[in-house]
Amino acid sequence: MFKTYLKTAWRNVLKSKLFSIINVIGLSVGLTCCMLITLYIINETSYDSYQKNAANIYQLGTEFVGLGNFKKLPNTPAPMAEMMKANFPEIKQTTRVTALYGEDKTLLQYQQRPGEPMKSFYETKGLLADSTFFRMFTYNFIEGDPQTALNNPNTVVLSDDIANKLFGNEPALNKVIHISSSTNGDHDFLVTGVFKPIDKPSHVDGRFFMSMMGGKIADMIKDAGTNLVNNNIYFTYLQLDPNANVKRLESEFPAFIDKYAGKGLKDYGFGKKQFLVPLTKIHLDEDVKDNLTPGGSVTYLYILASIALFTLLIACINFMNLATAQSAKRSAEVGIRKVLGAERKFLITQFLGEAVLMSVFALLLAFAFTKMLLPLFNSVSGRQLSFEAGDNVLLIATFVALSVITGLIAGSYPAFYLSSFNPAKVLKGKFANSLAAVSLRKGLVVFQFVISIVLIIASVVIASQMKYLRSADLGFTKDQQIVIPLRSENAKKIYGSFKNDLLKQAGIANVGASMFYPGISNVSDNILYTDGKDMQQGKDIKMNYIDTRYLQSLNIKPLAGRLYSDSYFTEDTTGTMVINETAAKSFGFKDASQAVNQKLHTTYNGVTSNFNIIGVVKDFHYEDLHLPIGPYGFQLNTASLFNYMIVHIQSGDMNAALQSIGNTWHQLNATEPFDYSFLDKDFQKNYDAENRLAAIVGDFTIIAILISCLGLFGLATFSAEQRIKEIGVRKVLGASVTGIVTLLSKDFLKLVGIAIIIASPLAWFLMNKWLQSFAYRTPISWWVFVITAFIAMFIALVTISFQAIKAAVANPVKSLRTE
Repeated sequence: MFKTYLKTAWRNVLKSKLFSIINVIGLSVGLTCCMLITLYIINETSYDSYQKNAANIYQLGTEFVGLGNFKKLPNTPAPMAEMMKANFPEIKQTTRVTALYGEDKTLLQYQQRPGEPMKSFYETKGLLADSTFFRMFTYNFIEGDPQTALNNPNTVVLSDDIANKLFGNEPALNKVIHISSSTNGDHDFLVTGVFKPIDKPSHVDGRFFMSMMGGKIADMIKDAGTNLVNNNIYFTYLQLDPNANVKRLESEFPAFIDKYAGKGLKDYGFGKKQFLVPLTKIHLDEDVKDNLTPGGSVTYLYILASIALFTLLIACINFMNLATAQSAKRSAEVGIRKVLGAERKFLITQFLGEAVLMSVFALLLAFAFTKMLLPLFNSVSGRQLSFEAGDNVLLIATFVALSVITGLIAGSYPAFYLSSFNPAKVLKGKFANSLAAVSLRKGLVVFQFVISIVLIIASVVIASQMKYLRSADLGFTKDQQIVIPLRSENAKKIYGSFKNDLLKQAGIANVGASMFYPGISNVSDNILYTDGKDMQQGKDIKMNYIDTRYLQSLNIKPLAGRLYSDSYFTEDTTGTMVINETAAKSFGFKDASQAVNQKLHTTYNGVTSNFNIIGVVKDFHYEDLHLPIGPYGFQLNTASLFNYMIVHIQSGDMNAALQSIGNTWHQLNATEPFDYSFLDKDFQKNYDAENRLAAIVGDFTIIAILISCLGLFGLATFSAEQRIKEIGVRKVLGASVTGIVTLLSKDFLKLVGIAIIIASPLAWFLMNKWLQSFAYRTPISWWVFVITAFIAMFIALVTISFQAIKAAVANPVKSLRTE
């Protein structure tokens, strides 16, 4: 019996090759899209879940109360960890990590023997960690002991790829390397461990870990003592007793803060609230910004999940639509089989089996497509996803069940509807598609195009916003700007000579230096107040420490007063400040000119420092356009301990300029590599998540449209076949080709028009909500909807017209000869 069903199913597939191909390809592509996005979502929601102690590890965060620039941050002062452990018995272990703030790359050097060439290169993702870090977090050590690796000062644990770059195939353990860091200083480090990264996502994405003891950070920690107010730069993790009541523990934090930091916080005029974030929730916690690695977005996951679901729905709708459309062709078959004694239950089994067989075949194709397209999807999404049967058993089982359900639903109409007919009526030709079936197909076509049109509008709006982000006036000159890191003590010392040599070269417009530059994290801030006020009435201002040419190199414009310059260097070395216009407004000055020559003050440990405002600059975007411009200030860095140089190149031969700059660098600093980046590209890195979203939405929009068009093409073909005799009669009676094409097309175009009317307000609502995440955004213009309507109509018309024209130009004699 099963063999007979299989033969019959296969013959029906061969009999309707076009419909079968459309059905299988459409469903397989929809399943592929859904699987790829599901893999991405699983990856995003599984951060740190592989950690052995994941269920009991929490990150300690801080909510700043009374500081306009801060909300919730994942940082604490250095003493917080041990002081909390001493006060709360539920805390079994603590550890701290701090990023190498103010530097995007760190200089590593190794010389095997004196006189031999030194290996010298920059590495990213360096962290400073407590001795307890590898006892709390799970790492796969291939050299050394994780329990003791960071017990001693000036020790370092490397990833296997860095160890291989430094030492080749030799063991790394107990070798000494030199690390130059703007955050931690220049020091030798003993290699005490090497780990092989685990192929699982983690928000602690470090490639090398230095001991927190033994450098500048250690001195900062020592100087801080028990101060729980300042220096909130440490990521603190608490490992709790498995039976600990987390809510009750959090409820005791206010009393702890009041006891140990209440007076200090009151003096500074702001408050703090501590809170806990479970380790596995950190990556997607959108309330807490600026973590060790950029966090994910729950909103984006909802968007991608919706795209996956709707793409699969479009494919399933195609499958069901074409299955019901084809059912009319098989009415005679059903009638004959019933006359020959076939029972209804066997007919139902036959139709359901055929549909399930096709859907399972589509699933097998989808598995192959997913495996084949995964590398491409990884490059678009910026993730390293894998699709191995052993790691994705639940996912595979889910999609097998989904494909079977899709087949059962698609086959249910012909199975239950056709099998119920009276065979005599069917064989007399009195069968016709029911009104319900026709209405269902029309409704599903509208639904398909609603989804496609929403995706088209979303793609256009996202592309428009990304174009705006790339072209928006940032308030400074971002093009032709070269950023050169200054990591080692020697690099910082040669800055003056390096700058002077560069300024003599043709093609160099200006050279400046700073601790931070626009677009990167700036952890430095200060609470400042005007005359007659105190710290409690002060304003929190982001600070940058610059040389005399930095502002001019970036072409940041003064509104009032003057900028730092070589001409005023002597008088500007102490007690001066340049602020932006937002800072001037926050201090209550009516305009920029009123702020010039006014005094600002700050008090730290009982000592008050005074500053004279020498200039006010026009607002510029020191952070990306997700955030509004806040108060910002500059001070002259007289010690010349800068983190970065900014070299403004005049329009011309960029490669020649870079070659010349590199040669000058090597003349002054022969042992360190010349490394650089472009300011405009660095700033655009802040929009990596949006760029990935734009690419994914754009790609899947094209796929959704293609799937919708496949279904529309199939239905147009079926409609033309159903009306072939009507078309023949019309042609005999003098109907033109244009008239017949219009006749066959207008019903489908009406459905697309209805879809446009439904989709436009829905898309506006969704995209307007998405744009709210940007402080600066482009409006959704009316032309977006006009263009989208035109695109949708054009695509539908092209899809339909192929079959419509084919039917219209057919010889009417052939279509009428059976009458």
